[in-house]
Amino acid sequence: MEMPLQSSNYNPSRETLGRYSEYSLHSSYKIRAGDAASTNSVACTTRIPYATLIAALLCCTGIGVFCFTMYRGVTLSALMMDQVFHLYIGWLETVKTILVLIAAGMGALTLMIIFVGFLATGATRRRIYKAWRNRVGGRISCAVFMGIIYILQFFWIFVFGLLIVSTFILTVFWKMCVSTQVQDYHQCIDLTQFNFLFPQSTRIEYLKICEIREIKFFCRDFVEKSEFMFMMATFGVILILISLVHYLMCLSANYAHIRDHEKFEELQELQLLQDTDFATSKERF
Repeated sequence: MEMPLQSSNYNPSRETLGRYSEYSLHSSYKIRAGDAASTNSVACTTRIPYATLIAALLCCTGIGVFCFTMYRGVTLSALMMDQVFHLYIGWLETVKTILVLIAAGMGALTLMIIFVGFLATGATRRRIYKAWRNRVGGRISCAVFMGIIYILQFFWIFVFGLLIVSTFILTVFWKMCVSTQVQDYHQCIDLTQFNFLFPQSTRIEYLKICEIREIKFFCRDFVEKSEFMFMMATFGVILILISLVHYLMCLSANYAHIRDHEKFEELQELQLLQDTDFATSKERF
C-alpha cells in the first residue's frame, strides 16, 4: 500500500515536488480544480506580448492620424493650388495613393511583428523553439524585422522633418492672414517672397491675393484648416517613431529570449535536479 508523503519540517509533500516538475511525471498527484483554473489563467496571461501590443497600438494610432490628416491636407492643397493660384499639380493625386500604400504596409508589418511576439513569449516560446532549426529561424526573423524597423526610422524622421517645415510655412501664412494690414486695411497678401515654394510656371500676379473672396478661401478654408491637419500629422509621426523604438526593444528582447532558450532549459533542469536531490537528502534524516 502506497503511503502518501506527509508535510512536515523535514519531509517535503507532493505539492513541494510538484512545484518543480511536471505533474504528469507524478501520476498520483492531482491538482485541485481551483488551482488548475488559476494555473491556466496565469499560463494564458504569460503568453501575451504586452510590450509588442502597446507598440502596435501606438503605431496603428499614429498611422491612422497621419494618413487621415495628410490625405485631408493634400486635398486642401490641390484645391488651393487650383482655385487661388490656378495651377494643377498632378503628383498630389499620387501622394494620396502613396498614403494608402503606407497605411497598408505599416499595418501588415505590425501584424507580422505581433505574430513574432506571440511566438517568442511564455510557454509558446518553449513549445515552438525546442528544435535548433526553429531557434535559428526565429532569430533570423527577429533580425530581419529589426533591420526593416531601423530603415523605417530614417524614413519617418525624414517625413517628420518635412512636416515641421510645412507646418512652419503654414504658420507664417496664417500670421500674414491675421495681420492688421490684411484684416483692418484690406491689403493684398503678397506671397512673391515665397515664389521659390511654387512651381516655376506660376505667374507673379497670382502670388498677390487681393480679392476678398480669394483671401477668405486662402486664409479660412485652406491655411487655417491645413495648419491644423499638418500639426496632427506631425503628432502622428511622433507616435510612429515612438512605436518603432518600442518595436526595436521588443524584437531585441525576443531575439535574446530565443537565443538563450536552450540555456534556460538547461538551468531549469539543473535546478530541478538540485531541488530533488535536496528533498531526497532531507528524507534520509
